Amino acid sequence: MPWRLWCKRCCRTTHIEFSAAALRLSFILLLMQRRRLLFQTGFFLLFLLAPALDWLRFDLTEAQLWFLGQRWTLGIDDFRAGHIDAAQMTLQIALRAFLPAIALLVVFLGVAWRYGRLYCGWLCPHFTLVETLNNVLQRACGKLSLWDKHASPRHGIAPATRWWPVYGALCLLFGLTWAITLLTYLLPPATVWGHLLNGTLTPNQARFLLIGTTVFTLELAFARHLFCRFGCAVGLFQSLVWMANPKGMVVSFRREEARDCRSCSTHNFPQGSACDNGCPMRLHPRNIKRMMFSCVQCGKCLDACDASQGARQQPPLLEWRVGADAVRESLRQRKSVQTVAPARKVRT
Repeated sequence: MPWRLWCKRCCRTTHIEFSAAALRLSFILLLMQRRRLLFQTGFFLLFLLAPALDWLRFDLTEAQLWFLGQRWTLGIDDFRAGHIDAAQMTLQIALRAFLPAIALLVVFLGVAWRYGRLYCGWLCPHFTLVETLNNVLQRACGKLSLWDKHASPRHGIAPATRWWPVYGALCLLFGLTWAITLLTYLLPPATVWGHLLNGTLTPNQARFLLIGTTVFTLELAFARHLFCRFGCAVGLFQSLVWMANPKGMVVSFRREEARDCRSCSTHNFPQGSACDNGCPMRLHPRNIKRMMFSCVQCGKCLDACDASQGARQQPPLLEWRVGADAVRESLRQRKSVQTVAPARKVRT
């Protein structure tokens, strides 16, 4: 067989194999985002309905914890009534309070140790609202936050003033929903909703709802990203644990091919920098790990990079790395920073 014909066939075969691999990767990422949306929707409904179903709430009127439809007691009342002795009460406190709390903490921080803010990006009800409001605000002014200096245009979305009332109404609606839901975690849901619908709220209930709605509405409208980054204790501790683990999952960037980012564009982000504009937390995914402190591992930057590079029949420059690969990525990032810093000093 002539060598030129062999080369053509070989290149054609490689092209077909790469196209199939790229299509497979795009399909996997699409399924991942759909699965993430399913998890977010399910957990959001669980957050709203858990008090009404007595799956999880603490009734202040009875000083009673409800869990999975059952009264969760520590044996203190039985001890006072003389039904159990001090040793039995201590054992019940250990088994029903300390052991479940420690187990939950270990599992939660263990996931964060390896995968970072996975809860934030895949389950957190607040982050679900953040992404929803990001989309609405982008339709109103082309930005993901009121404090962004530059717009993040998206294909098919032309900023229009008619979306501003929608944005304000959603912030108010979500703030009110948040306040009512939190109140049902502390008081019987039937009582709260009955008083609310009949207009017979007690002064304390009315104050709680008024203050809570105001605070949550302002937070969602003006500071939702800031709260996710530094105000939420759940997210903050996940980030601290993740940063302490050099093998924790990171978004790696193939810097040796960074020149391909110059012409980066997708159907949704034709202006370029698709991974930056696609990040709901307004981060820069190509940055080093410590600058990605608030990354929620949503994978949208990977989707954008795959769409950009796939259109040019090239593998994505952004990938998730975990374990030893994450360590090598961190060392590569550190080395690149150390080489860039002296160059900047020489220029100055």
